[in-house]
Amino acid sequence: MVRKIDKANNCLSVFKGRESKLNRAILRRLTKSQPLTIWEIKKEIDQIRGLKKTRYHTVNTRVKSLETEGYLRKIGEKETKAGSKANLYEATYKAVVVLLMDSFYLDDLIEELDELTALTIASLIAAR
Repeated sequence: MVRKIDKANNCLSVFKGRESKLNRAILRRLTKSQPLTIWEIKKEIDQIRGLKKTRYHTVNTRVKSLETEGYLRKIGEKETKAGSKANLYEATYKAVVVLLMDSFYLDDLIEELDELTALTIASLIAAR
């Protein structure tokens, strides 16, 4: 009997665990739109089914963690209505690649590669 491939076992570390759904939502919002503050990210996430009651502290923690891991970066500051300054965040190219890789199985990618591209990827992996 052939075993089915479980997508959960074949996913990237940023999309594993309890915070995976929130990480995915944050990265998708920041790759689709202009840079946002944490409060603006939270307001957009509140519109997603299943994440409507996400607290600001949780979004703040996830954004800081994604920034530490290199998926987000600060690009400036924005004046808030209260008169203070809030950091603006944008997604890095690493985040774009991770989202693209998450959208399909690696087996499908490997089947579509030509020999030269496969050799280039193999040499990059071997060099590590």
